[in-house]
Amino acid sequence: MTRFLLEIPHDSDKVACNRAIRIVLESGSHFLSNADWGCLDGDHRALLVVDVESREEAQAIVPPAMRAEARIVKLNKFVIEPGGRKIRQQGG
Repeated sequence: MTRFLLEIPHDSDKVACNRAIRIVLESGSHFLSNADWGCLDGDHRALLVVDVESREEAQAIVPPAMRAEARIVKLNKFVIEPGGRKIRQQGG
């Protein structure tokens, strides 16, 4: 499995915000029902981290009406090897 961050932006006016929340919550997706929202802090995006097989699978989670604006970021972690001299990708 690969981990992806999904950022699904929407307009900041109240109508657009409510519309975006409704689209996401009514999608029926387990992933989307657990999205976090930045709206109350002025960052009008749904944010979620998913573990899926591919970028295409991550994109398919985003409601069709919101896919064009969505940003999908493949995530990874780094570790410092013993001795502190080399940095490597964790799990890689």
